[in-house]
Amino acid sequence: MSPATAAAVPRLHAKARLQRDEVRGREVLLYPEGLVGLNPTGAEILALCDGVRSLADIVATLERRYDVTGLERDVAAFLDGLAEKGLVLYGP
Repeated sequence: MSPATAAAVPRLHAKARLQRDEVRGREVLLYPEGLVGLNPTGAEILALCDGVRSLADIVATLERRYDVTGLERDVAAFLDGLAEKGLVLYGP
């Protein structure tokens, strides 16, 4: 899987879903083979991966929300790591 570009549109794979795990007290990404525990930032990024927003849109939303700049590399690296596991897919 090639790395995300600003125009890439990330979405969760159909086999994966974002869910609150009350036992662990945090958001998790569930998939048939297991789960990925998420910190609040990771959960927020994945919540924005709706198959409509581009990576650039997601980054802009987060940068506005937190009044920071320069998040693209970190957000792309996070999503690329999940894409390597087949949990995030990129569209046009």
